[in-house]
Amino acid sequence: MFQIGDKVAYPMHGAGVIKCIEQQKILGEETQYFILKPCVGELEIKIPVARIDKIGLRYIVSENEADEVIDEFGTCECAETGNWNKRYRDNLEKLKAGDIFDVARITKSLIIRDRKKSLSNFERKMLSNAKNILISELVMSKNSTYPDIEKLLMSKIS
Repeated sequence: MFQIGDKVAYPMHGAGVIKCIEQQKILGEETQYFILKPCVGELEIKIPVARIDKIGLRYIVSENEADEVIDEFGTCECAETGNWNKRYRDNLEKLKAGDIFDVARITKSLIIRDRKKSLSNFERKMLSNAKNILISELVMSKNSTYPDIEKLLMSKIS
């Protein structure tokens, strides 16, 4: 089980630190929540302790794994379907699963697609979200800053 101070990745939200564990009574039932302080943004997220497996909460990747993600970001080929709706649904499922390598591939493919041809509003929002999820975890894994990691990633595909 996770502890206060653990660095974790929360699919669809990014990486953060477990700030505390709270008990809250809802509809007469006591529920425990992890309070997650994301490394990007000012919000705090309440995550029900009983649902962490279903939600997909996990420890952030190691610094070595983060280096692998960054290296692959520069070299991976981004195959994609022509139909934006199918591509969007496929990407959304991968984002929900929370694998950082998939998040990196999605981010790169959307950046490249946006450079070649304008993205739909849905994909533009997905790009922003995927980029924040990816960078937030890399920032924590490499003990770096958002601008530095963003610059590093963009240099890999320039």
